[in-house]
Parts: sequence; C-alpha cells; structure tokens
Amino acid sequence: MRNLTTRVILIVIIVALAAWVDFSQELIIPNPFTLETLWSRDVSPKLGLDLRGGLQVVLEADLPEGTTISSEQMETARLILENRTNALGVNESVLQVAGNNRIVGEFPGVANPDEVKATLGQTGRLEFVDFGFTPISEGTTIQTDVDGGTATDLTTADPNAPIVYHTVMTGDKIKTALVSQDQFKRYVIAFTMTSEGAQIFGDHTSTHVEQYLGIVLDKVVISSPSIGSAITSGEGEITGSFTFETANALAIQLRYGSLPIPFKVVESRVVGPTLGQDSLQKSLLAGLVGVIVVFLFMGIFYRVPGILADVAIIIYGLIAFAVFKYIPVTLTLAGVAGFLLSTGAALDANILIFERMKEELRAGRTLRNAVDLGWSRAWPSIRDSNLATIITSVILFWFGSTFGATIVKGFALTLALGVGISLFTAIVVTRTLLNLVLNAIKPGKENLKWFGI
Repeated sequence: MRNLTTRVILIVIIVALAAWVDFSQELIIPNPFTLETLWSRDVSPKLGLDLRGGLQVVLEADLPEGTTISSEQMETARLILENRTNALGVNESVLQVAGNNRIVGEFPGVANPDEVKATLGQTGRLEFVDFGFTPISEGTTIQTDVDGGTATDLTTADPNAPIVYHTVMTGDKIKTALVSQDQFKRYVIAFTMTSEGAQIFGDHTSTHVEQYLGIVLDKVVISSPSIGSAITSGEGEITGSFTFETANALAIQLRYGSLPIPFKVVESRVVGPTLGQDSLQKSLLAGLVGVIVVFLFMGIFYRVPGILADVAIIIYGLIAFAVFKYIPVTLTLAGVAGFLLSTGAALDANILIFERMKEELRAGRTLRNAVDLGWSRAWPSIRDSNLATIITSVILFWFGSTFGATIVKGFALTLALGVGISLFTAIVVTRTLLNLVLNAIKPGKENLKWFGI
C-alpha cells in the first residue's frame, strides 16, 4: 500500500505539472513577497513550416566546380546564418547542412521572405577602405587588395585606369555593433573593436586626418565618412542613408561576421498560412478519429483494463504535449505522425500485458497474481520492442541531421520522446490504476468477466 500511495502521488504531481504546461502560453513563478517574476519560460506551441506557413530556402556554396569545402566551414556558415536570421526576428528557424555544399533553411511564420533571402545570400564581408582625399559615392562597386593584389597609389593613379583600394581593416575586428540614432535622429551603427582592431584603427586615423575612410560591404560602398580626428578609443560609428531595417541588417552582419564561403539561393518555397492551417486541421481531425476508434476497441475488448489503458493514454497525451512544448519541439506533420505512432506503441505495451494477464487467469491464477505475472512476463517483450524503436529513431534523427531531411528528423524526435513517455504510462500509470481497482473490488470468479474472461 505504501508503494501504491507513492506511485499515486507521483502520477498526480506529474499530471498537474503537465496540465500547467499544456494550458499555458508562458510559465511564470512569482516572488510570493514582492510578486515580481522569479522565473519565466515561453511554452507556446512551436509549429513547423508545413503547419504554420513560412519560407523554405536551399542555399548552395557559390564556388568554382571542384573546390573542396570542409565540414567545419559548412557548420560555421550554418551557425552564422542561424544567428543572422534569429537577430532579424525570425524565430523558430531551422538551418541544417545538407550534403557537402548545401544548407536548407526553414522559417515558419516569416513575415518578409525577401529580407530573409537577402540576408542569407550576402557574404557579409565588411571592409574599412582608404579612399584618400576623394570620397566614393554610395552604391559604387570597387576593387580592394584584401584578396590579394597591390593597392593603387592614389596620389599618382590614372583616373581612367581601374583602381585597387587598400583595405585598412576588415569586419572580423569588430566586437559589438548596435543600431542607434544620432542627434539628427538618423540611424547609425555604433560599434566597438577588438584590441587588435583598435590598434589598427587608431594608427590609421592618426595619420590620415581629413581623408576619407570608406565603409564597404561585399565590395559595395556604404558610406564615405571623413576622418575628423584620430580615433583611438576602439569605438566608432558607421553613418549612411540607413533605414532601421538596413542599419539592423548591417549590424547583424558585423556582430556575426562574414561567411567563410559565399552562398547563392538555388531554391525557395513559400508556404501560405492558409495551407498550413488546413493541414493542421486535417491532421487533428484524423488523429481524433483514430483515438476514438482505439478507445472504443480497448474498452469493448479488454473492458476494465482497456478503460484504464484509455485513461493512461490520456495522461500520456498530456505529458507528451507538455514535454514537446517545454523543450520545445517544433511540430510538423511528420512530427504529429511520430506522436500518433508512439501512442500506438503505448497501447501495444498495454495489450501485451493484458493478454499475458488473461493467459494467467485461464490457467487458474488469482486476479492479483495474474496481474503481477502479466506485467513481469510481458516486460521483456515490451523492453525489446521499444528499445528497437528508439534505436531506429536515433538512426533516423542522425540521417535527418546529416542530410538535411528535416521531416525525418522531426518524426524521429517525436517518436523517440513518445516511446519513452509511453513506457512510463504503460508500466507505472496503467499498473497503478489497475491495482487501485483491484483494491476496490472483491476478488472472485464473478468479476473475471470485467477483465475480458
């Protein structure tokens, strides 16, 4: 009885916590004395591209054929692109390396596809270029010596010949970059430099006062500010004809650096929210019909144990959905399929136990002995089958991570989590409920009909 009471208390606590997460958009724990928030967590459901609508983009390395690209370069590029899109406010984005030279990005609920594609496609190499005493107009494409070659002597340069400008410093010497406004309410990017960058910047500005230091992004001139005085503090501002969006995009690229390799968008697909909502409604309807049919089957065929299994499945659903929201797991159609399949696994464990229990009852065992033996003898089969499913899920998850198959990855994750939770509900919840029923009835042959005999 002591163990039974402990299990009941444990189940009640877990179900209460799961219900709290399930029916909340944000978890908040206040200070009981000041009512200030001590801890909070967003637990709103995260819907994937096929349910919510959004943008899918395939990026390919824009390099000459035969160029070798290392896995480290691809992973670095993926992290930079992920940081860029997250800073744009594109939440729940998923970027994965696909093959040797491609990155697949999914952006559920994206509001401005063109902005996202532009940010992804830019190499993001920032250069501070010596323009001498002649400013260059914004939008002009220039050549620099950062990739090799010799800079042109601007004092003797032929105005009709191509000029190669000297790059004083590149954007990798930038430590932080934030959008702010100057005294005239114009948007500027305030930045701080690393110690090395501050030294380079200080040395150049000290010897080139009243000359122009161009700010160039991907070989295109952004602005040509003049050097009013030596800048040795390691801080500066980038000025130009910025809107908030363009200033923020540049600040993002400064913060997260340039891509180790250039990319081009080779495929993009926009999924409308109407299509996503229609998919979600049909998925929920199909799931509801399936659950009702299964519940009726369990109740009619297995009677009391079947009804208890139905209650355990409801508890399973509460716990699983709470785990998905808390982690969080981005739910896609494939993920929903994995969740429903794991529900079947939970019922499969119960069916194995009930069938072994009926065999023991037919062999003349008492009801309580039959229940105990049913659990112990069905456990090896339950353990092995669920372990095989989890191993398969791990393989599928690895496959999805390696080759960019996000649908397979979402399916594998929800299936593995669901199988783990289903083991808890089958072994702990159903067994506890059945023991509570056994304590409430008198054992005898007349009650066996309620157990499918």
